[in-house]
Amino acid sequence: MTLSVGVVGLGQMGRGVAANLARAGLLTAAFDPAPGARDLPVCRDLLFAAGRAMAAACDVIVFVVPTVTEIAASLRGPDGILSVDRPGQVLVDLTTSDPAASRALATEAAAAGRAYLDCGMTGGAAGADAGTLTLMCGGDAAVLERVRPVLAAFAGKIALVGPSGAGHTLKLLHNMVVHTNFLVLSEACRLAETSGLELAGVIDVFNAGNARSFVSEVRFPSHVLTGRFDGRSTVSNLAKDLAMAADFADRRGEPAPYTHLTADLLRRAMALGWAGDDFTTLYPRLADLLEPE
Repeated sequence: MTLSVGVVGLGQMGRGVAANLARAGLLTAAFDPAPGARDLPVCRDLLFAAGRAMAAACDVIVFVVPTVTEIAASLRGPDGILSVDRPGQVLVDLTTSDPAASRALATEAAAAGRAYLDCGMTGGAAGADAGTLTLMCGGDAAVLERVRPVLAAFAGKIALVGPSGAGHTLKLLHNMVVHTNFLVLSEACRLAETSGLELAGVIDVFNAGNARSFVSEVRFPSHVLTGRFDGRSTVSNLAKDLAMAADFADRRGEPAPYTHLTADLLRRAMALGWAGDDFTTLYPRLADLLEPE
């Protein structure tokens, strides 16, 4: 049976997710409160509504919003998704969120007869556009298998990593590695340039050796060396991710000094007024970011 799908959130990531679901013939409804969202090409000939209307029309609802705070607002209240009797409906949470909050929403959804999967995603806006995202999923295995054809419309790898909350736990850990790596690679590359080394050659050697990473193989060649600085994620988004990861480590009683340092640097970037800038612009402004306060 073909499942009908709704998407809440049509930002950088959500547009790609929705477009791929539409191409697969699965998208029934979409919604984003941003001005002009209704006029996006992906929304043509669809139900443009959230809450009760989307709940009544869809077997699966995919949330591509910043955190579970926005999901909770969509679920609750007299016009919320959970106000409609729709047993067996599956809610797919693609946010980066605190795992405890994800588990709490999963419990709330279960009380209303819904299943809930927390699916951390990675691959960026380019991966969302191409339908090649990687999903790290927490929840029930049988539920995941039921909606796998939906997820496969926009993801190249779908991994069940544990019970409810596990997907968002792994996403926080993933962000700790990736965002810290971006800044340490930026630090090394800046030192290389000030030492007279040619940056493209430095990156080429890193990628042939043990210093290679997604950041060196994709982010720097595609978005920094080209001078485009178009990684399609903002400084504020990275700051949110690392603050959440640092808080998670603190609550677990685990020391995470590198994560805290990265979070502090991103907070400083926010204070410098760079919140809405593409995160790759941190590289050419690294000297300002690292200047003692």
